[in-house]
Amino acid sequence: MKCSTLGIGLAGLGTVGSGVVLALQRNSDLITDRTGGTVRLKVAKALVRNPAKARAADLPADAITTDWQELVADPAVDIVVELIGGTDTAFDIVAAALKAGKPVVTGNKALLAERGTELFALSKEHDTPIHFEAAVAGGIPIIKTVQESFVGNRILSMTGIINGTSNYILERMANAGLEFSEALKEAQDLGYAEADPALDVNGWDAAHKAILLATLAYGFSIDPTKVYVAGIEQVRPIDIEFATRLGYVVKLLAVVREHDDGSIEVRVQPSFIPKSHILASVHGVFNAVAVHGDAAGESLFYGSGAGQDPTASSAVADLVEAARSLRQPDGHRGFLPYKEAGALVPVEETTTAYYVRFDVTDRPGVVAEIAAKLAAAGIGISGTHSPVNPETPDADFVDMVFQLHSCPFGLLQETLTEIEGLDCVNSSPVVFRIEKL
Repeated sequence: MKCSTLGIGLAGLGTVGSGVVLALQRNSDLITDRTGGTVRLKVAKALVRNPAKARAADLPADAITTDWQELVADPAVDIVVELIGGTDTAFDIVAAALKAGKPVVTGNKALLAERGTELFALSKEHDTPIHFEAAVAGGIPIIKTVQESFVGNRILSMTGIINGTSNYILERMANAGLEFSEALKEAQDLGYAEADPALDVNGWDAAHKAILLATLAYGFSIDPTKVYVAGIEQVRPIDIEFATRLGYVVKLLAVVREHDDGSIEVRVQPSFIPKSHILASVHGVFNAVAVHGDAAGESLFYGSGAGQDPTASSAVADLVEAARSLRQPDGHRGFLPYKEAGALVPVEETTTAYYVRFDVTDRPGVVAEIAAKLAAAGIGISGTHSPVNPETPDADFVDMVFQLHSCPFGLLQETLTEIEGLDCVNSSPVVFRIEKL
């Protein structure tokens, strides 16, 4: 097949968008060679907010626009790449491109997690694919792996560390004894965290990615309002120290799991995981996803979870796939939900062991009062600890830690609400799951 150039409409010329331009400029001939001479890609139009801003990627002035409708409508644009983020204008761009029959590449996990039902319906209606490898785990090809390599597997579970910012913060708290605020400031200074780090530290960046993985694995759209999400804002050095003593590390863990009745568990929260598990050795801003298929068994996918080059690498891979589908049309080649609906396991019914930290008043009987409430609920206690300095054994304690046996999360929440009402408990308890992976 004769090679002809396909035009790209690039919505967003920030860090990742510039990385896409640079990768295409650097490896254009390589991409053409690897596609048998059928694909050559060129940025025909780029959408920016400020045309005068200096950028790493150099494009001709006539290729720059501030009007997204102009970008989508441009006849020179064959494929639209959405990298502006958000769920409003980004939705309009992607929807318009699909209606125009132009394949879409996006790295926008929030858009697909929150409005994917609408967009996948448009994708099906107009027989035009959405590709989104760059939306999950940066340069790790986890989307294609789940969608293609595991197509013959029933996915039993996926567990992962899929937010590099939180992973870096927790590791610095563990290794350097930093408070959360100090580790966050360090991550921001190094460029690992945004000026507004909310989605990273509150768990929702990881949750959006987990929702996409669950949608791919089980074929139906996941309602974000039914997904349990907790972030790392309340993690303190004392929690990490206690985990270390017990042989665990603290990670922000995404869990996607199918139950025997076919219902799906999706949750994100700080968790204790055994030091012996391979996910415990995921350091810094790296990501890893462990996938358990009924045929393939356990597989681990590890790599850079963010950054200009890794994320651009995934976007360019999707561009090539989109270009191939245009050059060799044989039907829709992107993802489409294949089930009308599925059941999510209520987080209240999920079961693990737990670590619970209470902020308490130092007086006799505190442990007994808390233990009595737990016993009345039928929740077993495997250990208690008050982290008092052995050199000053008579010092007041303000933290009391309980290790609890496995029980339903809803039962624990109800019991902790009762315990929070005790006059010896000063604030809401902090809960970590102790995972068996």
